[in-house]
Amino acid sequence: MSETNKSMQWVSALSTEASLENAVKDVAAQVNGQLQQAPDFGLVFISAAYASEFVRLLPLLHEALSIPCLIGCSGGGIIGTPPASSLAKEEEQRPGLSLCVGVLPGVTVQPFTLQEDDLPDLDSPPAAWTERIGVRAADNPSFILLADPFSARITELLQGLDFAFPTAVKIGGLAGISGFDRSSGLFFNDVMQTEGVVGVALTGNIVLDAIVAQGCRPIGRPLRIAASERNILLEVEECDDFGGETQTPLAALQEILRELDEGDRALAQDSLHVGIAQDGFKEKLQPGDFLIRNLLGVDPRIGALAIGDRLRLGQRIQFHLRDARTSADDLETLLIRYRSEHKSLASAPIGALMFACMGRGEGLYQKPNFDSHLFQEFVGNAPVTGFFCGGEIGPVGGTTFLHGYTSVFGICRSAQP
Repeated sequence: MSETNKSMQWVSALSTEASLENAVKDVAAQVNGQLQQAPDFGLVFISAAYASEFVRLLPLLHEALSIPCLIGCSGGGIIGTPPASSLAKEEEQRPGLSLCVGVLPGVTVQPFTLQEDDLPDLDSPPAAWTERIGVRAADNPSFILLADPFSARITELLQGLDFAFPTAVKIGGLAGISGFDRSSGLFFNDVMQTEGVVGVALTGNIVLDAIVAQGCRPIGRPLRIAASERNILLEVEECDDFGGETQTPLAALQEILRELDEGDRALAQDSLHVGIAQDGFKEKLQPGDFLIRNLLGVDPRIGALAIGDRLRLGQRIQFHLRDARTSADDLETLLIRYRSEHKSLASAPIGALMFACMGRGEGLYQKPNFDSHLFQEFVGNAPVTGFFCGGEIGPVGGTTFLHGYTSVFGICRSAQP
């Protein structure tokens, strides 16, 4: 079939067969039963329950299906949308295999794999990154990135890609590891690897919208950093009193905690985080404007706080709490905003990717399939595929970060109506 006669299609399949051979046959049959044209691209996710058989996955899959570009990884759980139901399923504690394939006319799929030694130095020009990846910033690419959690130098990779491709959306996650030997599996066409990064850059007639749900709600008031050293917060001041009276962050936190109700004070004992505003000029901050980071420690002698990220003078911060209700409310707020902002789009989503923290899912919500079903309720029944990660990759305020306790969604749609 010629490229001009193709129509865009996104197909998802899911199997929980105990045997890997049967799981591959199952997903292949589901894909063949739905696919109307030859695919251009595929993503496969396999649960750590199959860890001893990771090396057999690609030969079995390529024998059952012809997919010209295929990447994937292992996961702490997998997410897919079986054709018998339009609703996604999140399989967390059992063997599972998830596969999605895309027919993408007018789209160029550029796969790449990088080892630690392949990464350009952060002082290198953008051309060094475009040469390694194989696309130009002018091509307006979107990236899907899957990385080994121990060897990828993921923070440097994200900084470099943001430098070379500043407007590109980048989403993905760190592969899940086996509980036996703590190894992960990365899959690149017909090769399995245990280190580095595999990814694709998508250019042409495709848009990848990102939703990053960090699962927190703010408490108290925003504060401005008046003094800090690396990741140590030393002094804060009121946002509307720049250069005025300062106080220690511990004193400010204690004031905020006194204003909370008993339930939130109890929650703050083990679910307190710090949000760092990413837009230095936005006056009214709202969910999605903060990068959520862990509160690592307190020095009561000087009232300082240790935060899980580097801090800069003048940044605005706000304390946040996380629990199941907050996580649900945060995701719903972001989905409602996305639907409102995109309701006039001529092209509907054809499929979605979901990269969720292993700390979410049924363990957090006490019910299965929560995030994926909430996503489909507000965005539509586009098939959802993904996995439970050891860290999630997604943008906040135009910069790409590695997150925790987060669900990152990538919504795929045609650039043209």
